[in-house]
Amino acid sequence: MQGIDEQRVGAWLDENIDGASGPYSYELIAGGRSNITFKVTDAHGKQMVLRRPPLGHVLATAHDMAREHKIISAVGKTGVPVPPTLGLCTDEAVNGAPFYVMSFVEGVVLDSPEKSHLLPENLRMTASEDLVDVLADLHAVDVDAVGLGDLAKRDGYVERQVKRWSTQWANSKTRELPAIEEVAQLLAANIPVQQGVAIAHGDFRFGNVLTSVTTGKITAVLDWELCTLGDPLADLGYIGIYWTDPGEPVMRFNDPSGLPGYATYDHLVERYAKRTGFDVSNIGYYKAFASFRLAVISEGVYARYLHGAMGDQSVDLEPLKLGTENLAEAALRALKGK
Repeated sequence: MQGIDEQRVGAWLDENIDGASGPYSYELIAGGRSNITFKVTDAHGKQMVLRRPPLGHVLATAHDMAREHKIISAVGKTGVPVPPTLGLCTDEAVNGAPFYVMSFVEGVVLDSPEKSHLLPENLRMTASEDLVDVLADLHAVDVDAVGLGDLAKRDGYVERQVKRWSTQWANSKTRELPAIEEVAQLLAANIPVQQGVAIAHGDFRFGNVLTSVTTGKITAVLDWELCTLGDPLADLGYIGIYWTDPGEPVMRFNDPSGLPGYATYDHLVERYAKRTGFDVSNIGYYKAFASFRLAVISEGVYARYLHGAMGDQSVDLEPLKLGTENLAEAALRALKGK
């Protein structure tokens, strides 16, 4: 199994994971440029999940297994559903890179309209509301009480992010795009007052949680590699750029919303506000900020393909190019309340 030194990892699991015993089998759950996830099954059928950085990756700070393990372990002390952590290995001699192990949690990743059909229509409202309730609960966590007070700077999150992504745009753009420039200026000129400090997941959506298709409840929040401390409304705005209201044309094909039974985005925002007490009247700004960030990321990927840095030259680049432009226009609409 590529990415697993089966003999050494198996010996480490025997020694460090309570109740586990080999031989072990390994199944790839998710791979690519992000962290790689394996399902591990021991000799008695005990199932676990192992996470490690991408193969050949050299920037350890971008895929910090110890940091991710620390975050999930801390959040696991709260009511927010996460997979219980079982162990962390920082000795690269074992598997060529650090990794951690957590419990296997049942559930489905609803990351497409097709996957959405696995969830009965009568449970889609439950899932919609539980998704935003879990986010509200995450944002209510006392960062100091769970040991995450030193995770990152607490204030100025959006201001720092707008500067960062504006610089990134200047460095990666392949053409002039007036909409992006206008969005960057409007965002910088209207930085909102941060309402407290929260654990900001950074990529919170149906595609990064496990959902029970029998209860509609969120069983675990996954993919914490972008997590930091920051403005809680950034996560709520981020959901908005993936979300499609029922009956509206689907804008993004990696989210299940839009089918009959799901909540509207306005309903999610209102529910979040009632649960947290936060002022959500400026949510359009946060949607614009999320669209801007994704637009810059999309342009960076487009630039790398365009310049041959990604190797694969058979990729149709037009959707990437249009994706940046569409996200920029969406950000403008959000800022102007349209």
